[in-house]
This record gives sequence, C-alpha cells and structure tokens, in this order.
Amino acid sequence: MVRTIGFILFVFLPLALAGCGGPGNANNMLSDAELGNAADPAVTSALQDPIMVDPQLGRQANGDAIRPPSQPYSGGVPDDAVATNGAKVDTAGLLKAPAPTTGKDCPQCRTARDAVTLGGIAARQSNPRIKGCAGALQYSASWAQRLPADLPLYPQARVTEAAGAQGGKCALRVVSFSAAQPIDALLDYYYTKATRAGYSSEHQVDGAQHILGGTRSRDDGAYVLFLTPRKNGGTDVDLVANNGS
Repeated sequence: MVRTIGFILFVFLPLALAGCGGPGNANNMLSDAELGNAADPAVTSALQDPIMVDPQLGRQANGDAIRPPSQPYSGGVPDDAVATNGAKVDTAGLLKAPAPTTGKDCPQCRTARDAVTLGGIAARQSNPRIKGCAGALQYSASWAQRLPADLPLYPQARVTEAAGAQGGKCALRVVSFSAAQPIDALLDYYYTKATRAGYSSEHQVDGAQHILGGTRSRDDGAYVLFLTPRKNGGTDVDLVANNGS
C-alpha cells in the first residue's frame, strides 16, 4: 500500500507542478532571442565590441611567469608637456615681478592653507564680487578657456581642474593648472599681464608658496594666483579672477 502511494506521488506530482505554470505564464517567458532584441542597443553594442588590450601593459602583467616581474608596474603621472594647450611661451618684454614681502599680515596665505577646493579659495576672498559668486561655481574644464582676456591661461599650461560662475554680476573663474616652467617665469608672466591691464600687484610668500594678487578700480576687477614650485622644476598654480569672458 505504501509503495502504491509513493508510485502515485512520483507520477502525478511533477505533472501538477508543471500545470501550475499555466499557459498565461508561458506567454510571459521570453526567449533568449527576444531578450536580446529588447536589450538596450548601447549595452548590446558594448558587450559585443572586442576588448582592447594595451600590449605594453599586457607585457607587464607577467601572468604566466613563475618569477615576479623585474620592475613595478608603471603608474607614473604624465609629463606637464602632455595635453597642454600647445601655445608657445613668449618671454620677450616681460617685466620682472617684485621681490615678495614676508610680513605677518598675509590673509591670502591663510586662504591657501585653509581652502581645500577651488570653491573654498573663492569663498575666502575679500573682494565682495568673488566671495558672493563662489556659491554658484560650476565645475568644468571649459571654464579655463573663459578666463579674462588680460589674464589668460599660461601658454603650455596643463589644466587639472576649473570652475566658473556666470550670470548677473558674476563672471568668476577659478582654474588649477601646472606648467613645466619654473615659478619665476610664471610670476613675471602674470605680473606683466596684470600691470599692463591696469591691475595693482602685490607679491607675498608663505614658505614655498608665492601669492600674486591685485585689484582694478575702474571695473572692480580682482585676481589672485597661488603658485607652488614642483620637484621636477615646474609650477602648480591656482588662479582666481572675477572678470571672465
């Protein structure tokens, strides 16, 4: 009797479970081909595209070797000459920047130490137009091409970050970049540009960092540069200006 019941369950239980699916559920099941047609074309294309392999990095993998690689994997930062704006540096006729002052009262020195972002640098400026527009900053590398015409991006500069605010009284630009030239070359370049455009210029120093900044009364223009020498002989720069193009 027990064997008979077991036999009946063995035969009819799978049939009952199959019947639970019903024709309605069968209609809801999509074939692999149908799923492929319903997929996002961009995703499908990405999955079907061949994988690109860098042969230089592939050789570094050393995956089939018993011994470890002969040298660490390369993770170096590109040289400053890579991805620059390509313009030539014209040093003819540049004025010499004045020697820096090292007095105790250096608000911009404190700004450089306390600010962590480009927005933080702008928000700590004493100029009301710069300070008031700092909260509206938007980050995009394209702002580096909209600096004031009289305080342009340094030739061969390599932009690392840029932000700007445009609208109403705001024409704020804040750009971080590096250049392969030494710090004195950049100080002379921007001192000459600012002086000839009618800005005042004050040069201060705080440790290794130099600060060059000034104002222009006729249009309430203001700018400030924070320049730090790099170990490779180049210079890192943060530039703030409120009369962007």
